[in-house]
Amino acid sequence: MPSGHVQATVAGTLVAESDTYELVEGNVYFPPSSIKPEYFDKTDLHTHCGWKGDASYYTLKVGGTATYHIHYALERLIFGAALTGIISDKELANAAWYYPEPFEKAKHIKDYVAFYKTKVDIVTE
Repeated sequence: MPSGHVQATVAGTLVAESDTYELVEGNVYFPPSSIKPEYFDKTDLHTHCGWKGDASYYTLKVGGTATYHIHYALERLIFGAALTGIISDKELANAAWYYPEPFEKAKHIKDYVAFYKTKVDIVTE
């Protein structure tokens, strides 16, 4: 089991964080206790891997804030404060997966959660 701090974020929102994880086929698998469940909704999608078993999926739903740097640069200089706005909720369908009943060779990732790197930012330290 690799060690080191790892984080998963969506639009600046932390959805998972851990100091231990599993690395399988280039994907970081987070322990189930490290995800923030308020952002995860189970879906009906299931896929099959020949050596890991059947995967189940989560859709991620997050919201956040953004600082507008370019369009309001002059206003910030005048008023001395950053202007912020709300980003509408972001929904990423089937962005995370896990193996609830993995085959024997993948037992070490049972219920661990991995993310599509094209949808979720993963940073390891």
